[in-house]
Formats: sequence, C-alpha cells, structure tokens
Amino acid sequence: MTGTGNITGTAAGGARTRHGGWAAVTAVTGATFTVVTSEMLPVGLLTPIGGALRVSEGTAGLTLTVTGLVAAVTAPLLTPALSRFDRRRVLCGLMGALVTGNLLAAFSPHFAVMVVARVLVGVGMGGVWAVAAGLAVRLVPARSVGRATSLVFSGIAVASVLGVPAGTFLGELAGWRAAFLAAGALALVVLVALAVLLPALPAQGELRLGGVLRLPGRPPVATGLGVVALLVTGHFAAYTYVRPVLERLAGAGATTIGTLLLVYGLAGVVGTFAAGSQVSRSPRGTLLVIGLVTAVTVGALPLFGGSVPVAGVLLAVWGVAYGGVSVATQTWLLAAAPDAREAASALFVGAFNGSIALGAFAGGLAADTAGVGAVLYLGAALAAGACAVTVFGRAPGGARR
Repeated sequence: MTGTGNITGTAAGGARTRHGGWAAVTAVTGATFTVVTSEMLPVGLLTPIGGALRVSEGTAGLTLTVTGLVAAVTAPLLTPALSRFDRRRVLCGLMGALVTGNLLAAFSPHFAVMVVARVLVGVGMGGVWAVAAGLAVRLVPARSVGRATSLVFSGIAVASVLGVPAGTFLGELAGWRAAFLAAGALALVVLVALAVLLPALPAQGELRLGGVLRLPGRPPVATGLGVVALLVTGHFAAYTYVRPVLERLAGAGATTIGTLLLVYGLAGVVGTFAAGSQVSRSPRGTLLVIGLVTAVTVGALPLFGGSVPVAGVLLAVWGVAYGGVSVATQTWLLAAAPDAREAASALFVGAFNGSIALGAFAGGLAADTAGVGAVLYLGAALAAGACAVTVFGRAPGGARR
C-alpha cells in the first residue's frame, strides 16, 4: 500500500511520540477493521437471517443496503459537522453507536428492529472510516506517516475480504445472532482501546461541507469516484447473494460455503497488498487489471461454476481482484486531492458505501425477479463499465499509465 507514502503533515503537539503512536495507530486500525466487518456480516448470513425474520433473501439483503446508504450520507455530513471536536471523543462516540447497533441486531425479534440496528451500524461506520483515514499524521513521526496510514487502510481492506467468511463460520457454528453478538463485543474492546491508547486530538481547523462537495469538480477525483461507483456496485450486486449463488449453482452446503468464503478472503488479502505495491507506480493500470479480472470471473461463474471446485477457483480469483479495490481507489483519490485528504476520504466513504447500498439493492431486485444467476451478469457488466471509466478518465497528476 505504498501509494500513501508521500503523505506528510504537522505534529499534534508532540503527542505522537510521548503516547505510543504505533499503539494508537493499531487501535485506529482495529476500529476500521471492526466497522467494515460489522457492515459485511449479513452477506454470509442472508439465508438464516431471512428464515429467522421471515423475509425473502432479497429483502434480507436490505440489511446491507440500509447500512451502506446511511454510511454514504453520514460520512460527508459528519466529517465537517464534527470537525471542531476532539477526534478521540468523536471516534469513541461513533464506536459506541456501532456497539449498540450490533447488539440490537443480535437480539432483533423481527425485521424492523434489524433495520434500526443496521442504521446505527451505518452511522458508526461512515463516521469512523472518514475520521480515521486522516489520523496517522497526528500519531507518528513524519517519516512514518505513510506506513501508519497504510496500516489504517489495511483494516478496511482486510475486513472487506475476511469479515464475511469469519461471520459465516461463526454463524454456522453458533447461529447468525452469535455473529452479531461477537461483532458488538469486538467493537466494545476497540472502543476501550481507543479511549486508552489515543492521545487527546483537538480539532485542527474547521472543514466546511462546501469544501467537500466541490472536490468532484476536479477531473481526477471525478474519475476515481466513477470507478468506485461502478466497481463496488457491481461487486455487491453479485457478492451480497454469493451464498444463494453457491447453494443453487454449485450445490454447495453451508460448511462448504464457509470454506469457499474463507478461501475468497485469504485471496483478497493477497490482492490487497499486491495492489498496494503497484498502484502508486501505475494507478490506471492497477485499476484496469482489477476491473477486467472482476468482470471476467464474475461473468464466468454462471457459465462454468456448476461444480464446487470450479466455483471455488473462480471465487478465489474474484477475491484477489476485489481485494485491491479499496486500497487502489482510496490511494487514487488521496493522490487526486493532496490538499484536502480528509474531505477526499469523506467523499470516498460516501461513494463506496452508497455503491454498496445500490449494489445490494440492485442485486436483490435481480435475484427476486430473474434468479441468482442474473446478479452475476449484472456485476460483470458494471465491472466492465469501470474499466471504460479507468481508460478514458483523468488519473492523478495527469498520469497516463
């Protein structure tokens, strides 16, 4: 994840060295990992959630749509609204919302309560992700800011690919409610770690909403947001329904699906760090490879994924490709707006989570009206569209590669 290596900033009154900066960075990484894991939990649990709450799989997918939509709206709004407050207190408050949301989900008696719970998760997620991205510069010496920022981003990327299989395995062993209960417990542990390990982080200046909303007027920022929208919408249109896809196309059982999703997650970790090592040298090329591989593998699943081994191979390749999406696109956007990184991060979180919501919703419509195979073709088509935007859009710094 070397694309963040050029990030610099000013010290926050020496707190970075006196208070164990790397311990604080680790706590922030735990926060980003926990919020994204909490968001992703329903993906591997749609079938049992739908059965327990007496809704269809398409309706159960709204548990992801609601969270993504709320995060998409709150991230650009909360970032300027909370810019005057100490960042430690802000993060702890947002993690408290996450704890409450996960515990409420674990004990939801019916679907309406689950939706309320997922709204709380969305508020916590959108705020934490946007605020955390800009904290490394205040926690470690200037020479280490790039590595620290990469570590914070890795919590997002690794959770995106490991959160689903972890939740699926726990759901299979102890029930889907146990998965949400575990997420709530993890969020509580992280909240305590943030309170103990983070130094006081007073506001360093007021960020206005207008400054956030003007950034898409820059062509490289607009290109990056377009790629995020198409890739992430396409991915979640298909991946939100990966459990019923594997059940019906490949005849996989619950245990096998958990194993396949674990393989997907491990492949995604490989893709995360592979993309991170390449994106600063070739931003356009890295995103083009990600889009092409995603389009081909997702489109191939309904054609060739009728057996578990073939479906597993295609899922692993898909995992490698998607594992690089968050690090590659966020690195692109931060490079496109080096003078407004927190604002760019807020836009990124909004676009990313809005796309998750749109993808889950579109996939639910496709699944309920045309069958689970249709979600895969939809995902492949949108990934192909992301390739076109990557080729013809403006890269940061005018890069052509």
